[in-house]
Amino acid sequence: GDGMHEHPTQGLLDAFTIRERKGRLQGLKVAIIGDMLHSRVFRSNAYLLTKMGAEVWACGPPTLLPAGVEQLGVRATTRIEEAVEGADVVMMLRIQLERMQGGFFPTTREYHRRFGLSAERAERAKKDVLIMHPGPINRGVEIDSDLADGDRSVILEQVTNGIAVRMAALYLCSGGQPAD
Repeated sequence: GDGMHEHPTQGLLDAFTIRERKGRLQGLKVAIIGDMLHSRVFRSNAYLLTKMGAEVWACGPPTLLPAGVEQLGVRATTRIEEAVEGADVVMMLRIQLERMQGGFFPTTREYHRRFGLSAERAERAKKDVLIMHPGPINRGVEIDSDLADGDRSVILEQVTNGIAVRMAALYLCSGGQPAD
């Protein structure tokens, strides 16, 4: 990946994790919530998941949604309740304060109040929703700890799958042959 542009291996491991748990990508509603403007993870997931037939929603403050975000094939909203409603997967993204030059939102407390994933908001998703986060997590800002550590969270699986996916990508890029 490169800076704020793309992070292809994260997109691959996220898609792998979803497919491993749900058996498919096609037809799933995936809500990606957070700092899309500064997120290479968002762009890679938007490209890959929409190409594989998922319905991807992008949600965040208007100041953190890239201009023309719909051109990536996603549905954009500034209401987390709308994005999470009926979702099969909810992927929270980290607020990247280190990449921000100026006030994109008033405070982290206000951000959590409007866009943080709480148990109440998670109840709008499907009962078997997968809760994802590429890390590192700002607990209490983008996601409550009880959800990050709960039984619907696959965050630790993302980390584990990341090792295998990245090893496979490096192997293939270095001239290794795919297994039959």
